[in-house]
Amino acid sequence: MIAQLTDAFEGHAQQTEAGVEYWLARDIQHLLGYAEWRNFQNVLSKAKTGCEVAGHTVAHHFVDVTKMVELGSGSRREIDDVLLTRFACYLVAQNGDPSKPEIAFAQSYFAIQTRRAELIQQRMLEVERLHARRKLTATEKDLSSLIYEQTGGNQDFALIRSKGDHALFGRSTQAMKAQWKVPDSRPLADFAPTIILKAKDFATEITIFNARAHAMKTETAISAEHVTNNRAVRSTLLDRGIRPESLPPDEDIKKVERRVASDQRKAIGKPDRLDED
Repeated sequence: MIAQLTDAFEGHAQQTEAGVEYWLARDIQHLLGYAEWRNFQNVLSKAKTGCEVAGHTVAHHFVDVTKMVELGSGSRREIDDVLLTRFACYLVAQNGDPSKPEIAFAQSYFAIQTRRAELIQQRMLEVERLHARRKLTATEKDLSSLIYEQTGGNQDFALIRSKGDHALFGRSTQAMKAQWKVPDSRPLADFAPTIILKAKDFATEITIFNARAHAMKTETAISAEHVTNNRAVRSTLLDRGIRPESLPPDEDIKKVERRVASDQRKAIGKPDRLDED
């Protein structure tokens, strides 16, 4: 029974040209055990209200359309229908008649599927942050090497990076670490949100480019360049309504890395098989 209902719902799924998954409301109507369209329209109306209350744009999940259908006499006529996203289907199920067994199944089914989509989105954001952190690590390593090559001082890198942080946040690295509750032994960037990691990386890349292009030979010259670039990036962020020092810290990047690695090992340990029943 469960397998049949699952196949029924998935079998009616369609995709737009952009690859967005959707169902037609008149198909869902019958899958949920509603014989009359006018009765099902009441459920759709409640679902749209639920969508709005949840803070989502109704038009993004419920799209009114018309289609031609064949009549018994062989003639055709136009009828109204609605394109529903998976989230919309979930809301429809939540507002349906709970006494119907089809509704009881659909409530659980679409809740699980919607949650899976949320988890996938969350994982994509985590992986993006991991990539941004690794990219910044590599870029800062390049800057450190350049500083050593052109000034002969390894100790200058920490000083230059610190000055860049102050230009980006409007306060010192230590002040930001205290604000974000970052342990003294850990880099500030390990707790920075993705937007800040990318901002720092961009400013650092510009510093490397200009320091090399203009053959800067002193800590003073490279520091001035790095401060200028971080101030420019900060200005851009402020213009877009993003104040770096006001952003909350993100989760410890090491915890994120361990979680992603663990999930990848589990996936490799028990992959999907083509010959499974």
